[in-house]
Amino acid sequence: AATLAPLVIDDKVIVGISGGEYPTRGFIDAYDPTTGDRIWRFYTVPSPGEFGSETWPDDPEVMARGGGGTWMTGSFDPELNLIYWGTGNPNPDYYGEKREGDNLFTNSIVAIEANTGILRWHYQFTPHDLHDWDSNHVPVLADLVLDGELRKVVMVANRNGFFYMLDRVTGELLVGKPFTDTTWAREIGSDGRPIVLNDGSKGCLPDPWGGTNFMPPSFNPDLGILFVTAREVCATFVPQEPEIIPGRTSFGGVVWIDRDQGYGALRAIDVRTGERQWEFRYPSATMAGVMTTASGLVFAGDHEGNFMAFEASTGRNLWHYQTGSRIWGAAAMTHVLDGRQHVLIPSGTTLVAFALPAS
Repeated sequence: AATLAPLVIDDKVIVGISGGEYPTRGFIDAYDPTTGDRIWRFYTVPSPGEFGSETWPDDPEVMARGGGGTWMTGSFDPELNLIYWGTGNPNPDYYGEKREGDNLFTNSIVAIEANTGILRWHYQFTPHDLHDWDSNHVPVLADLVLDGELRKVVMVANRNGFFYMLDRVTGELLVGKPFTDTTWAREIGSDGRPIVLNDGSKGCLPDPWGGTNFMPPSFNPDLGILFVTAREVCATFVPQEPEIIPGRTSFGGVVWIDRDQGYGALRAIDVRTGERQWEFRYPSATMAGVMTTASGLVFAGDHEGNFMAFEASTGRNLWHYQTGSRIWGAAAMTHVLDGRQHVLIPSGTTLVAFALPAS
């Protein structure tokens, strides 16, 4: 199954698959749109003997159902001819005793050559994930001046609660800081790996839905700020060995989520430092995306159906509208029609449109 939009690059259609909760093996495919022939395939779990296989048990059956879904569309740099794609959790989700090791290339961002599907570099956000913290996010590409040098970067606000900036040419980690109140880890070590404090058995932030999720963030290059929907919800993870049955989910445990204490927030992250610039708290954890504009606005929504506009530099709430249904997953979009700028937001089963007065 696939839950994503395809990425079209020249004469290739790039797609991934969902289903990380099933005993399957993730991949990214490129197809010829005219003939339907597959041009290349990149597996997110390597075969025995391939690079990365040393991070798995020496058991082909475990690797063949290792997970690593690719259910969100990646990003493309035409100058470098590289595709940047996030990968999902290993399988089973919460039970890791039969899949010892880091489990590459799950919970990672992979940079692959668009023409061949060959891996150029990778970075793993959550080695040996036990919390269902898929790294299926929108990779945000930007060219930024850092320490007086222009760098090509890729940015990810990750489900594990950390914000990352990487050099998109080499994969070098440039920034790695929490943007949520994570308790499983609070910093990234000099080796680029998280310093783990808590496996989740005593309560852990974030919960399986993550510090953020698939909802799109938005980057304002003038301010150097990434706007992210953050979730602060704690959970206790109880791993249990699952029965592996093809076609059935194998989560490998249960999760107790403390929904009463959780909340959501729109957060502004200074991408050069990873520090929070401001936040606006929602009454509950929300799953809405974010859109920022060149005019210095940020549009976002919440679980209660409020669609809001903020001042990008300060977080001041400028306007809101009650749509009548929760705003989930998608971000607002904008376009100009007949000389009027429109802003649209999906809410429940309704698409709501707003426009500036006619000039």
